[in-house]
Amino acid sequence: MDIYLKLFEVLFPVFFIIGIGFFLGKKNPNFDTSFITTYSANFGTPALVIFALTAGGVTFKIFAEFFIYAIVLLTSFGLVGLIFLLLMKKDYIRELPTFILPNTGNMGIPICLFAYGELGMGIAAAISSLVVMLHFTLNIFLAKRAFDFQTIFKSPAFYAIIITVLFLYFELPFPQFVMNTVMLLAYGMIVMILMSLGVALTQMKVFSFRDAIITSTGRVIIGPLIGFMLIKIFNLSGVSAGVVLIQSAMPSAILCYLVASMYSPKEIVDNISSTIVVSTLMSLITIPIALFFALKYFY
Repeated sequence: MDIYLKLFEVLFPVFFIIGIGFFLGKKNPNFDTSFITTYSANFGTPALVIFALTAGGVTFKIFAEFFIYAIVLLTSFGLVGLIFLLLMKKDYIRELPTFILPNTGNMGIPICLFAYGELGMGIAAAISSLVVMLHFTLNIFLAKRAFDFQTIFKSPAFYAIIITVLFLYFELPFPQFVMNTVMLLAYGMIVMILMSLGVALTQMKVFSFRDAIITSTGRVIIGPLIGFMLIKIFNLSGVSAGVVLIQSAMPSAILCYLVASMYSPKEIVDNISSTIVVSTLMSLITIPIALFFALKYFY
């Protein structure tokens, strides 16, 4: 009975806040979330990176270890995505980000925090750091089929990761006033982004339900299976294994849609929108299952 209570305690806050956003989106179909997107990109995400990595007690060794695991994990997601998209005769370049880039930040980090405490949050942030970097590099490169160094150099999150890694490497503590500030900015962003995800579910449309089910299966069902394989291959256990499994189960990140809408043709944007909506809805079932196994076997 205790594990079911823990399951409820972990998931209820996240799903409840998404539900608030869904309610607001239904109440006002023209609800504008552009402020949230701007805040997240310029302040929230950098703050979350700094806070989650440093407050979680993550050392440089732990960060490097899980950054490497994340590379293996995302590469595996990419290979699965290529197979799915080639078999479906889809654009295997522009639609690949929905497989590679799960929502490890705004959904994954708070779930890992509630499940495993600050250490879980820190490990989740180490994995999410690579996802954040790829959003502003690989995601844009695939969407526009052209690499743009200016994009990453204009990204505050990129500098936040570099600075935080340097502080971890030299074992330097951040001043307390910085930690207090990034904590407020980070928690504020998590709430707003989860709400905006709920709003997005009312505004984004599913254009091909059959195709979206197939691609979403690759993300929220094959994803955690890959995570479990990585756990076995690298002999992970406890918090480490649980966080990897949870992060592997996240749905496609909404940032894939935002980037695609700026650089890709409408047909591609519609396909990505469909995958994000369906994978997010499917994750309402698959995340509790993945979390149950994580809490039962890796706690």
